[in-house]
Amino acid sequence: MGKVIVFANQKGGVGKTTTTVNIGAFMAEKGFKTLLIDFDAQSNLTSAVGHHHIENTIYDAIMGEADLAGLVLDTPLPTLKLIPANANLSAASPELASREGREYILRGLIEPIKNDYDFILIDCPPSLDMLTINGVVAADYVITPVQSEFFAAQGFLTMLFSSIIRIKQNLNPALTLLGIVFTMYDSRTKLSNEVIEKIVTAVGDKAYFFGTVIPRNVKLAEAPSHGLPISLYDSSSVGAQRYKLLTDEVLERIKVGEAG
Repeated sequence: MGKVIVFANQKGGVGKTTTTVNIGAFMAEKGFKTLLIDFDAQSNLTSAVGHHHIENTIYDAIMGEADLAGLVLDTPLPTLKLIPANANLSAASPELASREGREYILRGLIEPIKNDYDFILIDCPPSLDMLTINGVVAADYVITPVQSEFFAAQGFLTMLFSSIIRIKQNLNPALTLLGIVFTMYDSRTKLSNEVIEKIVTAVGDKAYFFGTVIPRNVKLAEAPSHGLPISLYDSSSVGAQRYKLLTDEVLERIKVGEAG
């Protein structure tokens, strides 16, 4: 059965979608059958693999009007698939609030297709709403990207120590915090190093953190506008090299061997 990984941080602009699409792409390039689920109404993950203005999306499945498997789209990589989102998804959170078992809707939708994939990666919105809760409840693992800046770090600490832990205790006991990845790192600035030190000290255990740090990189910023993951847009870039290393770390932490 496939492993479900959710990418979550209530702070926006921390590289969450970039991390989702590029880890997914490198998993796919290794031969793993990988599904991306865009669970953010901004639909940045959808456009990052070349899809725009999609009518039938995850929102229709959430509302019970479509089968999840029927929403799957191709991407530039044969073993990387996508379930898209659009602006309609912004209405889902308030609509879910009154439904019985509302925290488990996405989990129930994913369950029948889990065996079809090695990995299912969920990109959540930058907020702690019912969509993010659904994403975390549906997951086996959570990865939290955090930008190497003070206010981004504050948002991360709030998410990690209150929200994710509370969801694990009350709704998804099997959830594992796979790791925290620092993004948009600028080694030239003293602040980036100070923020990293602060977060590591606050958490108190370096094992929570991935060793690979993702730098600010022009190619990483350009790739989504071309509808390509960094591995296809510029495989020789520093951003591509770092995400490839990060993917190796993710697979090692999950104890996954070679793709079958």
